[in-house]
Amino acid sequence: MSEGEAAPAAEQGSRNLVMRVIAAAVLAPAAIAIAYAGGWLWTALVTFAAIGLYVEWLMIIGQARQTGVVASGAAALALAGFWLAVGRIDAALIVLSVGLAAVVLLSPGRRAWVAAGLLYAGAAEIASVLVRQDRAEGFVGLMLILLVVWVTDIGGYFAGRGIGGPKLWPRVSPKKTWAGAIGGLAASLVIAAGFVALGLGKAIQILVLAAMLSVTSQLGDLLESAVKRRFGVKDSSQIIPGHGGLLDRLDGFVLAVVLGATIGFLRGSLDGVGRGLMVW
Repeated sequence: MSEGEAAPAAEQGSRNLVMRVIAAAVLAPAAIAIAYAGGWLWTALVTFAAIGLYVEWLMIIGQARQTGVVASGAAALALAGFWLAVGRIDAALIVLSVGLAAVVLLSPGRRAWVAAGLLYAGAAEIASVLVRQDRAEGFVGLMLILLVVWVTDIGGYFAGRGIGGPKLWPRVSPKKTWAGAIGGLAASLVIAAGFVALGLGKAIQILVLAAMLSVTSQLGDLLESAVKRRFGVKDSSQIIPGHGGLLDRLDGFVLAVVLGATIGFLRGSLDGVGRGLMVW
């Protein structure tokens, strides 16, 4: 690349970074405020996000023009959100199961990919609500997941750009480096240390949990990159300035919150996922 070509590329990168910062400065406080409120407000946000994830997944795999597939999947996620809001996880699972059968039957092709999209969005929806439903530990656990995902992304971005070095998985994500992956992991441990300092968890357990969430978040990012590369798509959409689509922004959070909900459920119960995640 010549010097003349490098300058516009650098300017574009700077503009993109500015847009990312502005979007994050607006969206992050709003997400935290709604997460703090919890209840139906958080469930509504999660449900809208899940529907967006599903639609963008269909866009990536070339099935977004199948009206029946879009509508049935979106309706299933919306109804599941309603049942989650009133505390009926069993009804939410039944609705999503019926929706899964509907989208598979209505899809003219790529049925496995369509089903995977609804499962992906549905898992994110259920896990996000289950983690938050505890009034005390739920909010703390959700904040740990959100902050770890955010700083993993930020730390990875700056470590990758500043250090460079060997690529993490060039066939799937050419820009990601091992330095970025380690930088993101290190940033997550800083967040964990902050939680410990505030008395919000035991040191070893929270540090290990943050590391697991960070690695899972990065795997979620790679998973979405692999799906986009499989179908020759750069961004899932352009709904968020500087970030692309909801899938581009939430890919790491989806797997991380599913992991967090799974750990919390195994250590607690459906009614105490947040406590099971944070109290050791």
